[in-house]
Amino acid sequence: MESLLSLAFDNLSSFDGSKIKKGLRQVEGLLAQICLAGQSSPRKQGESQQQQPQRRMLADLSPDPAFREFFKLQEGFEWNVAQRLLTTLDWLVVRGGDGSYDMLIVNALDLIQGVLLLHPPSRVLFQRSVHMNLLLDLLEPINCPAIQCATIITLVVALLDMPQNIRVFEALDGLLTITSLFKSRETGREVKFRLTEFLYFYLTPETPNIPKSDRASALGGPELLPRSPGKSKMLGGGGRERSKSESGNTLSVEAKKQHLDRYLPGVVDELLKDLDTYKPFGGILS
Repeated sequence: MESLLSLAFDNLSSFDGSKIKKGLRQVEGLLAQICLAGQSSPRKQGESQQQQPQRRMLADLSPDPAFREFFKLQEGFEWNVAQRLLTTLDWLVVRGGDGSYDMLIVNALDLIQGVLLLHPPSRVLFQRSVHMNLLLDLLEPINCPAIQCATIITLVVALLDMPQNIRVFEALDGLLTITSLFKSRETGREVKFRLTEFLYFYLTPETPNIPKSDRASALGGPELLPRSPGKSKMLGGGGRERSKSESGNTLSVEAKKQHLDRYLPGVVDELLKDLDTYKPFGGILS
């Protein structure tokens, strides 16, 4: 797997758009192999070729050797895919002011989402303001709707089960960025739909970071990686900040409602009513 990642990283580090595109495809292919490993072919089952692959949870992947190897490699800086994708994304944003790299930016964001879902500890990267600011910059009106939508979804994944990341997002005026785009008359329907989803997500109760000792049950098997104290720094998170997060740096729904009320007065109560009525996240507010 190291050789496959090495080839992809070499292309992602290129200054040639075509090579970067190839590197993104190589990462996508690797993630697809991990996600689909062990699934029977529809042809063998006599089913339609158009049938979608069965959706698998993270716990379903944990027994797979390829997934375990991938997960282990992600714990260090050298082979961490999320870090490489963020570096590539930053380069594309700086060089792509004319829109020439828009599709590559969307592809990179999609892959970051996938990596963070396959390796949740990589979310610690977004405790660094430089990475959080990169996402917030992509929400500026100058960017196309496709980039904005992909960024909103990536932001949700980066904040999921990471209260410390949410605090970084708030400290960098992330709520102002989100609500300004939400209120703008220039914002298209699809982007506003994604923004509404984000606001629903923000108003749900926060889950403290999973302690190291509980990772086994979360992944449905033995703990994959005993982490050394330095691993969080290798992925970009400081030791003090991580300890603070793990001790429960969470805010109540009421506290977050007050934060959001400053930017969307009169709207937040309606959002909370919708959450209680329609239960879009499985009824966790009820």
